[in-house]
Amino acid sequence: MYSTLPLDEIRIEELEVFAHHGVFPEETENGQNFYVNATLYVDVSKAGQADDLSKTVNYGEVCHFITAWMQENTFQLLESVCEKLSGELLCNYPMVTGVDLEIRKPHAPIGLPFGCVSVKVHRQWHEVYLSVGSNMGDKEAYIRNAVSELDKHPLMRVEKVSTLTTTKPYGGVEQDDFVNGAIKIKTVLAPEQLLDELHIIEAAADRKRELRWGPRTLDLDIVFYDKLVYESDRLIIPHVDMANREFVLKPMAEIAPNFRHPILHKTVAELLQTLQS
Repeated sequence: MYSTLPLDEIRIEELEVFAHHGVFPEETENGQNFYVNATLYVDVSKAGQADDLSKTVNYGEVCHFITAWMQENTFQLLESVCEKLSGELLCNYPMVTGVDLEIRKPHAPIGLPFGCVSVKVHRQWHEVYLSVGSNMGDKEAYIRNAVSELDKHPLMRVEKVSTLTTTKPYGGVEQDDFVNGAIKIKTVLAPEQLLDELHIIEAAADRKRELRWGPRTLDLDIVFYDKLVYESDRLIIPHVDMANREFVLKPMAEIAPNFRHPILHKTVAELLQTLQS
C-alpha cells in the first residue's frame, strides 16, 4: 500500500495504565495494569530547527491522553482498545499522520505460565478521491449534504471539493442530466469500511439501487485510495471505468491534476486529455 508517512517517529514505551478492560467480570470490576507502546509518525523537522514545542507533538500530553482515555472507557477486547484508541490519537493530534499502537496485558487470566499477551495495530490517514453525482430532486443539495456528512464523520476530513458541473447520463439509460463533482478526503478507515460509510450516506439520501446506471439521488464512488490497487467482490480500486468517464476525470483534474493512476501510470490530467482527444 502506498504510504506518505514521514520517517520521523516519537516513541512512547511501556506506559503503565491501570484500567478495566477484559472479557471476564472480575477484569472490568477489579481492573489491572496494561502497558502501552506507541510510535507516532510526525514530521519533527520544523520543531527541531526552531526548538519549538508547538511545532511538534507533546509526548507528555499524549501519555496523559492515553491514560485518561483507557481509564474512562471499558472494552472486552484488546483489539477494540487498540482500534478505538488509535483513531482517537489520529483525530486529536493533527500532526500525527500514522500510529503504531501496542497494548500489552501481562496479567491476562490465561491460567498458564506466560510472559505477556498483546495486540498491535498500525493506523494512518489515507488520501482518498471520491466521485459524486446526483440526477434526482435538488441535486446540488444532495451533494452539499453528502460533503457535510463526510466532514462530520470523526474518522474523515474533507480537504477539497471540485466545482459542480452538469453532465449527460452515462450508460445508455434515458434519464435526467447529472450534477457531478469530485471530493478529496483524508480518512483512517480501510477501503471496505469507507465503502460502508459511503453507502450509509447514500441511504440517508434515499438512494435506491434498482437499475444499473439508472437515476439516483446520490452516488459516491471511491476513485483512488492512496496508490492502492485493490479488488474484492464489493469494491475495485482504482475505479474500474474512471479513465472512460469525463464526468469523473474533469472534476478530478480540477483538484488533483497530477495524481498518477497506479496501473495506467498516467496523471489525471493526461487521462482527461487522452479521453477528450
